[in-house]
Amino acid sequence: MPTRPDPQPECVPAPPTAAGPPTVATPPAVTTPAVAATQPTVTTPPVAAAAPAGRRPRPLLLLVPGVPALLFALITWQVLVDGPLLRVDERVSHALVRPDRLGELLSDLGGVPVAVPVLALAAVYAARAGRAAGAPRWWLPPLAAAALLVLVPAVVVPLKEWTARPGTPAVPPAVGYYPSGHTVTAAVAYGAATLLLLPLLRPGPARRALLGGCLVLVLGVGYGLVRRGYHWPLDVVAGWCLGTMLLFALWRLLLRLSAGSTPLNTSRRRP
Repeated sequence: MPTRPDPQPECVPAPPTAAGPPTVATPPAVTTPAVAATQPTVTTPPVAAAAPAGRRPRPLLLLVPGVPALLFALITWQVLVDGPLLRVDERVSHALVRPDRLGELLSDLGGVPVAVPVLALAAVYAARAGRAAGAPRWWLPPLAAAALLVLVPAVVVPLKEWTARPGTPAVPPAVGYYPSGHTVTAAVAYGAATLLLLPLLRPGPARRALLGGCLVLVLGVGYGLVRRGYHWPLDVVAGWCLGTMLLFALWRLLLRLSAGSTPLNTSRRRP
């Protein structure tokens, strides 16, 4: 016969005693030493904030007006003391002078009848675009560009009277040819127009074409003045130096005016 398994003994709880309910033993508390007090504190040195991308360091930025200023001072000194640099200037002029129609046309591009209307059109266009975009103080950049062009005679005429440099053999005998007023006028007018129109164009070929066209115009005016014999080469170089310094001041002013304002080129905005 199959055997039946023995019944398991039942667990009968012990009857409570008069001393009270049974006590439950709790494990002893485990104390751990403070880790933070024993480990040395590691401090991370502060990391300098990186400069914004695309912004040149200040020392390099100062070279833009600094180099033309030093060159202008050197040429002016040579003109005043009739230094040896003028002998080189005369030889270069004799090699380049070819009075012809090309030199005349290029020289005329630096005159007031041509340069001033170009800047006026650019100023009007920039003012209308700024007003349509709701830019704060939209009228101030065109006004600053126009004021800079008006300032050109106030800078150039006293220098002409002070240096009293004679002209080339291709012009009637006279003095007051240094620096070249046509060169400064062309640099400021076309350069200021470029600075006003650049924010309205997309980055890429359009901006490069505008900058290239401005550079070709300014260089072409200087070459035409030397080729026609209206100015010595150093007169033109000094005019480029003055124009660069004036345009740098305008560029810095336009940067301050545009800081914090909405860019006019809406194609660059991200949704």
